[in-house]
Order: sequence, then structure tokens, then C-alpha cells
Amino acid sequence: MKINKIAYSLLGLSFVLIMSGGFSLFVTSLRNDKQVTLNRMEEVNGIFEDFSATTSIFESYRDDLYAEVLQGIVCDQLATNYTVVENKLSNYENIVDEIDKKVVKMDKLCDEVYYPDSSVNSKCSNYKNIYEQVVNYFVSDVSVYNKNVSQCNVDLQQAGIKLKEYKTKKKYIDYNEDKKYEGKEGA
Repeated sequence: MKINKIAYSLLGLSFVLIMSGGFSLFVTSLRNDKQVTLNRMEEVNGIFEDFSATTSIFESYRDDLYAEVLQGIVCDQLATNYTVVENKLSNYENIVDEIDKKVVKMDKLCDEVYYPDSSVNSKCSNYKNIYEQVVNYFVSDVSVYNKNVSQCNVDLQQAGIKLKEYKTKKKYIDYNEDKKYEGKEGA
């Protein structure tokens, strides 16, 4: 009898230790998951802040580009300042490329993830629309520029001047797959 009591006591003690170890592991795992989630939310906030800053630079650059190059273009001025204008368009595309890099990071952090902070979820759902607008504005602006170059080439033909259109591989996108092209002018 005494051996049975000792065996039951040891079995009971083992069970309690196993349960407390499992519970301790569970609590530690929850804490780790919470910390990982908090770190990811901080990362989303930081990348979105950089994304927003670069988007603001894009908007400002676009305004300047329209004021200086795309609006009320004079063909003689374009022919004279052609390399400067090409450099501006190249810089413009570089800004879009910087935004692309931030979008790739946001994709990794936001794809199929729901965070406990609504502001982070809002950032995860809004960056796609903003990105789509940026790319489609860029493509639209290049299209406007190329139409202006085509018209100027007709006007400058007698002078023997032929300007090249700006080449880009970027196309209109429906990044968020909502069947609308956000930022595509005339659409």
C-alpha cells in the first residue's frame, strides 16, 4: 500500500510539473508572439513613414515638372533644354523606383496579416492605392511628355531637329486588383 501511495504521489507530482512546464511554455510563447507583433507594427509604421515622405517628394517633383516641362511646352525651349528635361524625367522615375522598394517591404509585412492596431491596418490597406496612383501618374506624365515630343518633332522637322521620346518599362497598373486604375488620368 505504501508503495502505491508513493507511486501515485510521484505520478501526481510529475503531472503537475508537466502541466506547469507546459503552461510556462505557453505563456512564454505568447509573450514572444506579442513582441514579434509589436516589432512588426513598428516596422510597418517606420516603412510607411518613409513611404509617405517619398510620396510627398514625388508629388512635389511632379508639380515642378509640370510647371517647368509638361505644361505649356515650347518646342524651341524643349530642343534647347532636351538633356536637362531627360535628366528630370530620369530623376522622376528614380523617385518612383524608391517608392517601389518601400512597397516591396510593405508587401512582406502586410500581406494577409491583421494587426491589433487599427492605424497599422489602415496603413497596410492604404499603401497599395497610393502606390497605384504614383505609378499611374508617372506613366501618364511620360505619355503626356511623349505626345509633346511627337508634336514638337512635327514642328521642328524643317529645322532638322528630332527629339527622342522618354522610354520607360513602367505601365499602368491595378496593384490592388480593384479593376480601377487609380491615378490614371483620363480613365
